[in-house]
Amino acid sequence: MSRAPKRLSLVRPGRRSSVGRQGSVPRRPPGRLRQLAEAFALLAGGVGLLLGLVRLPERLDTLLLVSNAIANLIAGLSKLGLGLLQLLGVLLVVGAVLLALAFLAGGLIRLARALFRPRARKSKG
Repeated sequence: MSRAPKRLSLVRPGRRSSVGRQGSVPRRPPGRLRQLAEAFALLAGGVGLLLGLVRLPERLDTLLLVSNAIANLIAGLSKLGLGLLQLLGVLLVVGAVLLALAFLAGGLIRLARALFRPRARKSKG
């Protein structure tokens, strides 16, 4: 005796309930002329882009461009690594300073407790 779970839906005033609707109204497919125009536009764009890419090596030394890009990437990564190491060094120094301050504060508190502690009375016994 299994029941299908009922969906709780809020009905907002001024809107129709969406219960019972399966989807939107199907759209009409585009006409043949529009499909042909889109196909020719895509073909023209692809051919134009390929022709431009074929002419690219004449105007630009692509091997030099790639080698410069790789060199810049390696230089950037090395600078990033150096910067991270320097930041780690600064954080270690700051940590050491905070640890030294914590030691000083703890030592001063213990010194104050030792100096200002009331003396223990000797009990008769």
